[in-house]
Amino acid sequence: MKYGFIIDNRKCIGCHACTTACKSEHDVAVGVNRTWVKYIEKGVFPESRRLFSVMRCNHCTDAPCVEICPVEALFARPDGIVDFDNRRCIACKSCTQACPYDAIYIDPKTNTAAKCNYCAHRIDIGLEPACVNVCPEHAIISGDMENPETEIAQLLSRQQVRVRKAEKGTHPNLFYIDGDEASLTPSEALNDASMWSAQTLGVGHYAKEAEKLAFSNPDVISVIQKSNHENENEGATILDVMRGKPRRAYAAPQKGVLWGWEVSGYVLTKAISAGAFLVMLLATFFGKQLISDTTYWWTLGLGLFFLTATGALLVMDLDQPKRFLNVLLRPQWKSWLVRGGYAITAYGGLLTVLGLIKYFDLGAALETPVMYLTGAIGVLVAIYTAFLFAQAKGRDFWQSPTLVIHMLVHSFMAGAAAFGILSLFADDNASWLSFLKTVLIASILINFFTILVEITISHPTSDAKKTVKMITKGYYKNLFWGGVMIFGNILPLVLLLAMDASPMMMAVTGIITIIGIYFTEKIWIEAPQRLPLS
Repeated sequence: MKYGFIIDNRKCIGCHACTTACKSEHDVAVGVNRTWVKYIEKGVFPESRRLFSVMRCNHCTDAPCVEICPVEALFARPDGIVDFDNRRCIACKSCTQACPYDAIYIDPKTNTAAKCNYCAHRIDIGLEPACVNVCPEHAIISGDMENPETEIAQLLSRQQVRVRKAEKGTHPNLFYIDGDEASLTPSEALNDASMWSAQTLGVGHYAKEAEKLAFSNPDVISVIQKSNHENENEGATILDVMRGKPRRAYAAPQKGVLWGWEVSGYVLTKAISAGAFLVMLLATFFGKQLISDTTYWWTLGLGLFFLTATGALLVMDLDQPKRFLNVLLRPQWKSWLVRGGYAITAYGGLLTVLGLIKYFDLGAALETPVMYLTGAIGVLVAIYTAFLFAQAKGRDFWQSPTLVIHMLVHSFMAGAAAFGILSLFADDNASWLSFLKTVLIASILINFFTILVEITISHPTSDAKKTVKMITKGYYKNLFWGGVMIFGNILPLVLLLAMDASPMMMAVTGIITIIGIYFTEKIWIEAPQRLPLS
């Protein structure tokens, strides 16, 4: 048994009966939708037309939202329905990033993830989903695709159908008859940022910030519309319409940047925590005399302090922060959020053990293997976010293999920069400062060329290319070229090469480097989220 949907676009009249029925059946809040109808206009008058496409969860066979969910709040039933349990959800928003179809939202009533669940409660008692019952044109067909006697199985065998984003490898079970490319592929249609095309201020998690903006800035609507236009570089103008380019005339409201400054901040604090120990461990290979007792204790202190800050920022980003322990107590082991959570816990425990070994002077025979183990876990702490982003299949730019290098290099940069700042107050040993200078120069050079590779190589998808364009020529261009490349990389590199490794110089370059890392993470995390997925 395997349930699926067919949307027959030959019949759909865009009446929104399915949307209304779904809202009524599930008490869906205003501003969010489990099922919605997208309008696309294409052609040149008088040979123009409006296309209607019903959008919703695709109930994928290989659902990326299920794989990334850290607490099994999303799960696949034996009958193929992808359902959810909001009692477990911690609202980390990973599923919203993983879904290539923008089908998941954060419910403003419960502060948990929600989506179409195929009306599973109706299916279990032999009824059809509410949207199927209410459709006046029978444009939505549901049923068991593996039963040859069902209407959906017969249609799939007779009609040519297509799915959305087949290249993602999710094997969606929502099929379209007479599906148009302009309607099913978000990048094919221009964005019409008109008053009626979508709810401008966003919904769910994003609506909280948008509401604050609205009260503080009466012109916020025009500002956000301008921002959306710049982000996509694709406003639908009169000339575009006259040329017959497809444009979105109505769609679901965009959710905005769901992973914001908290996530950028936690990636930075995590880099400092892991990087401080990795820099110290690297120094031991060049001679233990580089590491004074003061430096050793500062290493453990930096690691534990910024690890605590990392945990605090992670919890702050959750819309259900009281359920944070579900990650550790009800883990779904395929999720890199769970693996990262356990890596962070183990790393903090090992740093504490090293502190006890040092304090009680238990000897190098015990200390050395624990240091190497801590270093291995530290590397995992530094890079696991790259694998978490890779699980977020909805964001093409995050699928880059250079992201692992990006995260690891940032850890060495951040660790050396933190020690450079501390040299004003703690260890200002000349050989130690010279080592930090060398590590900073090498890591900044690697980081600089890694970024250049990332923005100049040919990306395989249009969304990834648009993200690069947004970073280098669009919405983020000033922050990228001015804040990241010049201020965050070239300036500290010039200072390091031109001046001696004094405490003041190391502190200044350390501060600049850490600010540059934050700018980089902000852009890399936010930019892909500004592209529409439906």
